[in-house]
Parts: sequence; C-alpha cells; structure tokens
Amino acid sequence: MQKPCANVWQASLFLNTFFKYFFCKTMSVNMIVVKNFDVIVIGAGASGLFCAMTAAKRGRRVLVLDHANKAGKKILMSGGGKCNFTNYEILPDHFLSNNPHFVKSALSRYTQWDFLAMVAEHKIAWQERDYGQLFCENSANDILQMLLTQCQKYGVIVQLNSQVDGVKSLDNQFSLTVSPKKPGKTDFLRALTCQSLVIATGGLSIPTMGASGFGYQLAEKFGHKIIPTSASLVPFTFSGKLLEAFADMAGIGVNVGLFNDKIRFNLPVLFTHRGLSGPASLQLSNYWTAGDLIFMDLFVGFDVKNELLLAKKTTPKKQLHTVINELSARLNKPLPKKLLHYIDELIVKKTLINSHSEIANIKNDDLITIGENLNAWQLKPSGTEGYRTAEVTRGGVDTADISSKTMQSKLKPNLYFIGEVLDVTGWLGGYNFAWAWASGFVCGEVV
Repeated sequence: MQKPCANVWQASLFLNTFFKYFFCKTMSVNMIVVKNFDVIVIGAGASGLFCAMTAAKRGRRVLVLDHANKAGKKILMSGGGKCNFTNYEILPDHFLSNNPHFVKSALSRYTQWDFLAMVAEHKIAWQERDYGQLFCENSANDILQMLLTQCQKYGVIVQLNSQVDGVKSLDNQFSLTVSPKKPGKTDFLRALTCQSLVIATGGLSIPTMGASGFGYQLAEKFGHKIIPTSASLVPFTFSGKLLEAFADMAGIGVNVGLFNDKIRFNLPVLFTHRGLSGPASLQLSNYWTAGDLIFMDLFVGFDVKNELLLAKKTTPKKQLHTVINELSARLNKPLPKKLLHYIDELIVKKTLINSHSEIANIKNDDLITIGENLNAWQLKPSGTEGYRTAEVTRGGVDTADISSKTMQSKLKPNLYFIGEVLDVTGWLGGYNFAWAWASGFVCGEVV
C-alpha cells in the first residue's frame, strides 16, 4: 500500500503538468503576443525586398509579409528566367505616369550604375542584349538570392504564406492582423505594430502568381485615388479575317515599325494564333487604349510610294509583285514569303489591283495608295491578352499624393507606396526593375 504523501505528490505532479499543457495551448491561440517593428513591408517582390534591405542596413527592425509561399516569384520568371534586371539607358521619358516628372528624383538617386555595382559585388555574371537590356548570364535566381542574402545579413524577417486580414492606424503607429495561409505554424506572427508601413504589393498582372488588388484597396482606405488600371506590356489580340491571316503566319517574326498617334517603335513583332506579340507590340501596348487604331510599317527605312513611282519610271515592265519583293530583299531582314503573299492580297483588297500587273499599267494615285498602306498598315486590335500574360499593370496609386523624394503618402504620415502599385509603368527592357530598385531605395533610406 502506497503512502498518502506519495499519492498527494503524484496528484500534484499530474495537475501541474495538465494545467501547464492546457494553459500553454490556450495562450497560443487566444493570448497572441503583439510584435512591434520599426518597418513592415507588405510584398516580398523586387521593390519590397530592396526597401527592406535598405532600411535594415540603417539599423531598422524590418518585417516583410507576403501571401505567396516563396519570395520574389516574378523576379524568378522575368526575362525568360534570366531577369532583365536593368537597362543601360534609364531615362525618365521611358516611363508612363499621370505625372511624368514623378520618377526623376528616385531614378537620379539610385541609378542603373548603382545596381550594377551591387551585382558586381555579389559576383553575378550578366550579359548585355539588344537595346541596352542587361540580363543574368545564369539565372534570375542569382538576383533573388542576392536580395535575400542582404536581407538576412541585416536581420530582415521575411514571413511568407501571410494573409493580411486588417490594417489600422493607431496614433502614430499601424496595427496589422495577419493569419497563416497554411495552418499549424507555431511561430507565426499574427498581431503586429509598426511605425512605418510600406505597400509593395505590385499590380494585377499574372494573377496565377498571386497578383491582386490588395494594395489598391489599402490605398483607397487611407484616402488615395487610384488611376484606372489596365494590362500593359501585353500582346494584342485580333478577330475576323485579320486573325485568320495572323494565325496562318503564327511563329513568324518581322522587323517593323509599329506606331499610333502617340509614339512609334521600330522593333520586331511576332505573329501569333491570337494576334501580335513581340517587343514592338508589348511596347506599344503601354500607349494603347481599347478601340484605338495602330499602324504597321512593313518597310522601315523606305518610302514605299516613292520606290514604286521610281520603279514605274526605270523598270516599267516589272510586275508590282516583283518590285515589292525586290524592295523586301533590300531590308536588313527580308519579309517572309507568307507575309509577302498576304501583302498581295492586301493590295487587291485596298485597290482592286492585281499585284502581278505591270507597274507601268498602274495609276500613280494607286501606287501612292499602295505605298502608304505598306508604310502604315492600319490595324484595329480587338483587345489584348489581358492580365493573364501582361508583364506589368498600367495605372495605380495616384502619384499626386505621394512624395517623389521619399514615396511617403501626403495624406497619411508614415505610409509609403513603392514599385508597381504606383501609377508608374516602364518600357520593356529592364525599366520596371529599375523603378523597383530606385523607389525601394529612396523609401528604405527614410522609413
């Protein structure tokens, strides 16, 4: 028979263990500890990570939140997996915004040369391609790891799979409630406060990567206006007979001039089963709105009407078709046969003239019409491929209420917006990354 004191001791040990287990479990769910940071950045993309790294270098306690399961997903997929991380020619007029001067301050304070110095410091191999575009020689992951390494070095905490459920402003601080997208994390930070809140949530492009309008909603909550958004750096789509023609030429790339009444780009286009892609199309999409016409110059560098009129004088017996084919051969990259065949059909459609007619038998006015159409082939896109394939979002948080020097809100102190969430859209070719680095840097210097 056991002694009474032994029974009491065992009961005491059991109760102590039970209450310790019960209350620890209860506290972990119901008594969440509020964690305070100097800076919280929402968005672990290019601008968010760069801002976090810059702020942490200054000794700030920084937390980065992102709803994705991996940081920098768009960095990894950019440039075909090679990351077109900047451009040799970063100029303010290569950016679109309701305020065209907004980008000047940040771009002058953190330049492409500054970023290249950082790339060199981390021994990342890179290469220059056409038009000053700079890419990783190996993988876009080199850029992402550089950013994450710097964040880790300076003590930045990056918490992924984080759903931001609420943001409130309390006195001179912000409070955030966050829930895990994956249950079961015991060390997950759920209740947060910070002195400075940075919105780096990006735009709406490529929703399969997790893009959403969360940043715009937060901006509106604090009184900011959103410039209407649209898919940008995106292929054009067409319908009807034109789509049939383009689909028949799918996969063919041609050097052309693509333009509208705002701007012109002498760059390659790519015919697709949906319409037009390639650098010229993506660039022009920045300057296109639904219903607008666009024009394609098939013979860049040649005034076709003058060439046709000259041929009529010098080689009157030649067929129009032959003259056009010979003109194509003088291009740096001759037009493919399928496109030349379609040009024959286009001539018949526009003038009712058979392209195999001798040029001497064609009226000058008709030659002028043909030439003008080949230098400015009028096209009307039915739309674009939308956010599904768009590289960036045009529009965003109105820069009228944002400081161009610090990216701080003029409406709410200690609230900042950086990167693509703002109404700033760069050209194709590394410009949007240049904006991410520059806006992230100037913000990180002051938060």
